[in-house]
Amino acid sequence: ATFQMGKSAVTVGQYRKCVQAGRCTALDAGQYCNWGKEGREDHPVNCVDWAQTTAFAKWAGGRLPSEAEWEYAARSGGKGQQYPWGNDAPTCARAVMNDGDWGCGRKSTWPVCSKPAGNTAQGLCDLAGNVWEWVQDWYHDTYAGAPTDGSAWANLTGALRVDRGGSWILGARYLRAADRDRVRPGGRYDSL
Repeated sequence: ATFQMGKSAVTVGQYRKCVQAGRCTALDAGQYCNWGKEGREDHPVNCVDWAQTTAFAKWAGGRLPSEAEWEYAARSGGKGQQYPWGNDAPTCARAVMNDGDWGCGRKSTWPVCSKPAGNTAQGLCDLAGNVWEWVQDWYHDTYAGAPTDGSAWANLTGALRVDRGGSWILGARYLRAADRDRVRPGGRYDSL
């Protein structure tokens, strides 16, 4: 099946338009949350839970990608490479990460698409670093029994959702296209 993805993570400004339209809920402003901070309209919206993210995607005419779709995109169209840009180790030249200090020394996220050297071959940016990204899937410990058609993995008894891509507070090992994380659907974290 074919699918399309947005070029970047959703920005604070994009999310604000959904709030203004009455389709998304306003966010809490925390120490490292971008909502309510001056000059952060083009930063990725963070501190959003799974339901808020899903509401935005629906308002925008889309949906969250499945975990399989996300990884396919993060490997530049399913190539056998470790990162969106290839196999070279992550550094602050390619990703907003912890390369000795949070956010490459800024102690925050960066505006989306600030690291073009880290883009996929298709031009998608920030699939490694900046913020973790929610996907549709419920978390499972292994891929045993996972859908083989690229669709999202449902789980009626699941308690955790999957997020992918690493963030501005984590080091290189979390930025691999194959790395995955799990979080409560109601979690609103500055790295997500």
